[in-house]
Amino acid sequence: MGKSSKDKRDIYYRLAKEQGWRARSAFKLLQIDEEFNIFEGIQRAVDLCAAPGSWSQVLTKKLNENRPKDAPPPKIVAVDLQAMAPLEGVIQIQGDITKLSTAEQIISYFEGELADLIVCDGAPDVTGLHDMDEYIQAQLLLSALNITTNILHPGGTFIAKIFRGKDVTLLYSQLKIFFPVVTCSKPRSSRNSSIEAFVVCQNYTPPKDYVPTMINPLLDLSYEQNELLGPNRVIVPFISCGDLSGFDSDMTYPLEKKSLDPLQPPINAPYRTAITLKQQNFYNKVP
Repeated sequence: MGKSSKDKRDIYYRLAKEQGWRARSAFKLLQIDEEFNIFEGIQRAVDLCAAPGSWSQVLTKKLNENRPKDAPPPKIVAVDLQAMAPLEGVIQIQGDITKLSTAEQIISYFEGELADLIVCDGAPDVTGLHDMDEYIQAQLLLSALNITTNILHPGGTFIAKIFRGKDVTLLYSQLKIFFPVVTCSKPRSSRNSSIEAFVVCQNYTPPKDYVPTMINPLLDLSYEQNELLGPNRVIVPFISCGDLSGFDSDMTYPLEKKSLDPLQPPINAPYRTAITLKQQNFYNKVP
């Protein structure tokens, strides 16, 4: 079953549509939970860079499944710069995760309480230049970590996408300042050919006297060169998540030739203007 066959499709895209998830990325969070049991005892959760909302869907489903009978409904806040179609049980903020006002708004929805769990599946539009993509993704991760230090209570969990590269040790060292347990995980539904992985940071323990601030984001990190290079370098813990005998995200499978419409079409598709211009024959006009 070769990947070039035209009558085969990505099984996770198909499963996402059939099961009602807005994107195949829902399976990544579900498989991380299989390994780390991240939803147990969670009452307040935040989904950063949430659009189109598949991880918020997972949070809604799993937190309500795990809720004790007499416990109040969980509180879930989704944040993104882009507009996102509504989800029942999810409070949405269209805002910037680098702004203090966004952190304050999140806490206000939690009535002054802090979050138990923060997840972030955000990623930049990749350029194909791996060094640049890794750098931009690292900055996005650090922005997510920064707001996390403002809204996560001690003992909480933070999960974020990371691009594995030569500088992953530096990011790992920065995360270890705030979390004693940091693991780099690779869900089965994430393609092996992709440099994408996820850091699972547990038991949030900020340094003594650390005061979260959005102005001076993070502690200065000092490290020895041999921590990043050479035989004594730090080795980042790595684990594969999901049933290894299950579907392979790098494989294509024969499916019924039945088209499924998108579960949630884009609200403001960036390509809408281009389609309109094409319909008006704009691109074929001679200047």
